[in-house]
Amino acid sequence: MAHTILIADDEPKVLDFMEPFLREEGFVVLTARTGREALRLARSAKPSLVVLDWMMPEMSGIDVCRELRRTERVGIIMVTAKTEETDKIVGLEVGADDYLTKPFSLRELAARIRSVLRRIEGPDAFGAAEETMERGELTISEAMCRVSKRGVDVPLTPTEFKLLLTLAARPGIVYSRLQLLSSAFPDDFLNDERTVDAHISHLRKKLEDDPSKPTYIQTVYGFGYRFGGERS
Repeated sequence: MAHTILIADDEPKVLDFMEPFLREEGFVVLTARTGREALRLARSAKPSLVVLDWMMPEMSGIDVCRELRRTERVGIIMVTAKTEETDKIVGLEVGADDYLTKPFSLRELAARIRSVLRRIEGPDAFGAAEETMERGELTISEAMCRVSKRGVDVPLTPTEFKLLLTLAARPGIVYSRLQLLSSAFPDDFLNDERTVDAHISHLRKKLEDDPSKPTYIQTVYGFGYRFGGERS
């Protein structure tokens, strides 16, 4: 079954540029020209992935991303003309899986879409030995791509889930940022190791009772990160 991709951009020329190419690539394509329309379509049509422009009328792409992350499991690629590193980090912090800076090629867009979709649908690539892992108060279901803490579901982005799965599969083992990048971003598009720090920060806010004193995702200074939750 073909994946449905929602493109949200207020520039008709951009939609006319992206839509036919992605259809030729085998995707079902929906379009939205405002942030509110994008949010409504994402909730009703349940696309596999949203290509989301940062600057849109009625509601910014950042706000749409933030709202989607509260209720939906969907891949999100932020698209923007902003080039500052802080802008990229903001996009990742609110839950985007990837980030494209204008101008970009259509081939790169299609490749990044497929990369994010593989992260969502391909947990076997991360080699976890158990379908369900009990780690302290966390239950991690690889097959269902779900995490719960004390029986309450914790909504994670696909990238956050992949990072958690990699770390939790081998508690105590230290992973460098580069190793975690290669796990969560196998196509090596996002090769900035600080990308990992942004996702780890977001994970801690969702998983830890006190993110400033993490129990599960621990920093090993000078090396990287390890998972500190015990096996049950």
